Amino acid sequence: MKSVIPTGVALCRVINRAGHCSRSAAEALVRAGRVRVDGRIQRDPELRIAAAARILIDGQPLTRVPPRTIAMNKPRGLVVSAADERGRDTVYRLLEGADLPHLGPVGRLDQASEGLLLLSNDTALAARLTDPATHLPKTYHVQIDQRIDAALLPALIAGREVDGEWLAVADARLLREGGRNCWLELTLTEGRNRHLRRLLGAFDLAVLRLVRVAIGRLPLGDLAKGQWRELGPAELALLEP
Repeated sequence: MKSVIPTGVALCRVINRAGHCSRSAAEALVRAGRVRVDGRIQRDPELRIAAAARILIDGQPLTRVPPRTIAMNKPRGLVVSAADERGRDTVYRLLEGADLPHLGPVGRLDQASEGLLLLSNDTALAARLTDPATHLPKTYHVQIDQRIDAALLPALIAGREVDGEWLAVADARLLREGGRNCWLELTLTEGRNRHLRRLLGAFDLAVLRLVRVAIGRLPLGDLAKGQWRELGPAELALLEP
């Protein structure tokens, strides 16, 4: 069988890039002696292999799984991970029983946040979408614990140093105000750990809800909370910078 593998790539990454499983699961397969390369069992997940190598997993040839990408409306409280060492519920619970290959999360969305999350076995797509150099915009609706004055929005765009990092948003606008809180629409073109929560905290603002409503030109739309749908070519094109 002709290989689809780049020369000199680590064995565990080859298995992952073929869409067979996550990289950590691939490492476990290799260490368990379930993977053969050119007829020999290999137990080193970081073994560099040649492009012409023939790989068997449990006796079956490794073949590339067709790329599939889904959009999910992640509920608050779920962890974006295949497994959680603390036993917390993960987004993969929402995929139980679905006829899907292994799909990895494309980017992060923390446990307390909700909204649009992509999962894919297309590692090239995932790498492109998460590459900071692409500056792919991500749009959030954020409820904060107080009303704001007119100076806040330009201040968020100008940015502020927080814990040694410069944090800012690409765009900011007021969506609506209540008696004691308001909703903002904030856009990021780069994402650092807990970016919006840390930035707003630097202005003494607490986040009550944080919902991602778009990635690139792909909107969350009317996808119900906890539901997912597969993306077709037209929707995938909306993710291009």
